[in-house]
Amino acid sequence: MKVKLLNVLTVCVITLAVLSPAILVFSIVWERHIELAKAQNSTCELNNNTKANDFLFSQNEGVNSSKNQASINTFQPQLKTQTLTAVEQYQLATMLEWFFLLTPICVGLGIIVYDRYLVYRNAVFREQVEMLERLWQQSIEQ
Repeated sequence: MKVKLLNVLTVCVITLAVLSPAILVFSIVWERHIELAKAQNSTCELNNNTKANDFLFSQNEGVNSSKNQASINTFQPQLKTQTLTAVEQYQLATMLEWFFLLTPICVGLGIIVYDRYLVYRNAVFREQVEMLERLWQQSIEQ
């Protein structure tokens, strides 16, 4: 059992050592991507705001202002959902990074803890067997 445990832990450590540079590069690239997406969203928001302002200033006298308000309100929810999706993507990427980093560690610790539990249970079982053997020997002698 200990040889198998040692082999599994060795494979986990080597896999983590091999994959850690890739995870690091992925995190750096993903952070740059998120920064670019935020810059594009802010540029898009700025362009939409200038379009909305131009639209307000160029309205004719015969156009109803309630229609203008409705058209301006349609721009704003779209911008908010784009911003939220960028934030959600960043949070998802962060969670995935931690998941891929912590999974081998947790599996290794789980195997070690389970192995220690089996050793403990075996020691308790042997103590119980020895106690029952002593009781049995005492009952035979009497």
